[in-house]
Amino acid sequence: MSAQDQIRETISTNDVVLFMKGTKMMPQCGFSSRVAGILNYMGVEFADVNVLADPEIRQGIKDFSEWPTIPQLYVKGEFVGGCDIVTEMTISGELDQLFETNGVAFNKEAADKIREANA
Repeated sequence: MSAQDQIRETISTNDVVLFMKGTKMMPQCGFSSRVAGILNYMGVEFADVNVLADPEIRQGIKDFSEWPTIPQLYVKGEFVGGCDIVTEMTISGELDQLFETNGVAFNKEAADKIREANA
């Protein structure tokens, strides 16, 4: 199976996927750590794909999304963005709306606490 096929299968079989450096329990870069931390804190169930474990996936996800950086968040098969976009969406409440619209369970109180801390 090609890297593109693996990526397509991963994002189609999981509601939320984070392509990241490292894993959700042991991120290997600050940007990946921030996004995984947001998702973990909000109680979102997500699949993590460690791009450091497979160079073809690492390059393949950049080609797939036409986005040059990692991490990359996907919700219901759609590319959401990287660290800055996810952070901004969390603080603005847009991430809550995206999860609600797509039926993704998350802890609203935790999301509100993130916003309070960044107000």
